[in-house]
Amino acid sequence: MKSGFLEFVRNSLRSEEPMHPLDQRIAKRWVKERLKRIFPQFRNDPDALENAYQELGLEAHEGAGKGAGTVYEITLPKGS
Repeated sequence: MKSGFLEFVRNSLRSEEPMHPLDQRIAKRWVKERLKRIFPQFRNDPDALENAYQELGLEAHEGAGKGAGTVYEITLPKGS
């Protein structure tokens, strides 16, 4: 029981490893695919899709998720 608790404390105090670049690209692609499904006008306009992605304002909150994982918060552009 004690070792389980100590392991839990050690794991929660460790900082999370930075995201691998491949994981970052996969996440970006997933968000863009969702944007294309929600807004069909972006399907044939890659510049507008990139602008919409940039305007989302993704903010990383490290250690806020389950198991001290990173949680991404999307802030919508002003005027939406």
